[in-house]
Amino acid sequence: MSMPEQHEWLPYVIVWACACTLVVLFRIRRGLLHQDGAAPKLEIGNGQTIGAREEQDDYFSTFVSPHGTIAVLADGISGLSGGRAASTAAVTTFVKQFLKLEHIRELPEFFANAAAASNAEIMRTLKGAQGGTTLVAVVVEGGNLHWGAVGDSVIKIFRNGDFIDVNQKHILESVLEERYVSGEITRDEALDSPMKNQLVNYLGYEGFKNIEIGAEPVRLQKRDKVILCSDGVYNTLTEVELEDILSKPIPAYDAAQEIIEAIERKQLAHQDNATVVILEKGW
Repeated sequence: MSMPEQHEWLPYVIVWACACTLVVLFRIRRGLLHQDGAAPKLEIGNGQTIGAREEQDDYFSTFVSPHGTIAVLADGISGLSGGRAASTAAVTTFVKQFLKLEHIRELPEFFANAAAASNAEIMRTLKGAQGGTTLVAVVVEGGNLHWGAVGDSVIKIFRNGDFIDVNQKHILESVLEERYVSGEITRDEALDSPMKNQLVNYLGYEGFKNIEIGAEPVRLQKRDKVILCSDGVYNTLTEVELEDILSKPIPAYDAAQEIIEAIERKQLAHQDNATVVILEKGW
């Protein structure tokens, strides 16, 4: 081929090379997006109201790390001078302990160790003052839900219009139900006890022994909503009212705000602090 002919073909060669480069870059980008989408994305929402209380004793935190997403919610015991300090110390300590994780296989020990560290930190912070807190904590990694709980705050999974209870409430009512089933007391004695809502396990006292921990992680399905809430939520709204909100095709944050707005609209004279955290598993 002569030099003039080469010059005539050169622009076409350049265009062809550019086109090939763009195709390759496009395919690489699609591959990266596909890889990102392979890991289930987690949408986070939260909401809180002080209710009719003088002080907000609920405290919560969420944090995203290479080991997963953690959400922690604590409800300081109302009426005790150290309720707010206890819930703040518990949540802060849990998150700090989570950040020390070196591998995901350490999660089972993490919940127990973090609970013990939180209990010690609360007692150190209060310096003899009365105080205590409930606590629920979840870690979502790779589509698996790991959890720990102490007290009467709750973890639920909202799936296909139904609630799945994850933890138990550590209140006297649960103990009374066990005694009724074993035949120790009558059904009326179990139901009518004026102390049935009293906590039997919480963080912030020398007698604390353990935190309830899920024996196996829960495999989440797409569009599952993991709900953490204090008793100010579930004692005010019925499951039907919560279902109506959580069934809406809205972001997790908007759902959490609607839950709080529904609580505030009731204007209950003795409305407790109320906090909700929602983690929604994406596609």
